[in-house]
Amino acid sequence: MSPAEIAAPPAADGMQQLTLDFLAYLELERGLSRNTLQAYRSDLHQFAEYLAAHGLAPHTAAHGDLADFLSELARGDDEHAPVAATTLARKVACLRSFYRHLRREGAIEHDPTAELRGPRKPQRLPRVLSREEVAQLLSVPQGAGALAQRDRALLELMYACGLRASEAVGLTLADLDLEEGMLCARGKGAKERVVPVGRQALSALHVYFRSARPELLGSGVQQRVFLNRRGAPLTRQGLYKIVQGHARRVGLEERMSPHTLRHSFATHLLAGGCDLRSLQEMLGHADLATTQVYTHLSAERLKDAYFSAHPRATR
Repeated sequence: MSPAEIAAPPAADGMQQLTLDFLAYLELERGLSRNTLQAYRSDLHQFAEYLAAHGLAPHTAAHGDLADFLSELARGDDEHAPVAATTLARKVACLRSFYRHLRREGAIEHDPTAELRGPRKPQRLPRVLSREEVAQLLSVPQGAGALAQRDRALLELMYACGLRASEAVGLTLADLDLEEGMLCARGKGAKERVVPVGRQALSALHVYFRSARPELLGSGVQQRVFLNRRGAPLTRQGLYKIVQGHARRVGLEERMSPHTLRHSFATHLLAGGCDLRSLQEMLGHADLATTQVYTHLSAERLKDAYFSAHPRATR
């Protein structure tokens, strides 16, 4: 998505051009995803409306003005419901990044977001499957049909490597080294990481490449690894339907999304003795604190096992 394709917010003393410049920077220099760019565009649109309604300009808005803007969102009004804490935290992050960019460009001398504080996001532990439930899910795609072999390879690989949905559908032939048992995943911000591929995933991939993929591809040419029934690259929506369809057959659809396999991968590795730094590298997390949520999850599962099994350990 080019910066010109991003609809700009209404002008508020140059806010339109500032927003376009900022979004171009985020896309071209930081490589942020389309979804993040759209979310930041919406946040700045809302901020521009607030500035215009209060006779303010982005260059002169002070810390108190930004705090008032966020307070209004948190309170809500007769027309708008209060903004959720997670959404408010994203808007704070957007404003901080926007004003840091303005200061780097010399458009302002003082950053009004330097002391800006957003709400603390609630610590929500990700949903994971037990090893037995993962085994149930991975056993669902049966038979020699091309789609069954594709689905088996897809699910095995996502669990074996902790892939995000976008990474799985974006995987290309050049990203896979089946002889070495490694793959290159391209994560958020176009960051690359190398992840080992387990034996069962490799076996499923060999079967998929030997017969299923050529059947789906036909006479076409395609670099993406996973294809739909028409021989075109599998989409995220298609991946979601595949995961949900197989989860439904074993009664897991209420707890299941493509990301659940990634969470399960991380939790099971930690439980098996993997160190946190190695897990961080395999997940592609920029910050170790993001990976540490899985240590809390492992602790919760240990507590559940203890209290359910120990005869004198009532809660």
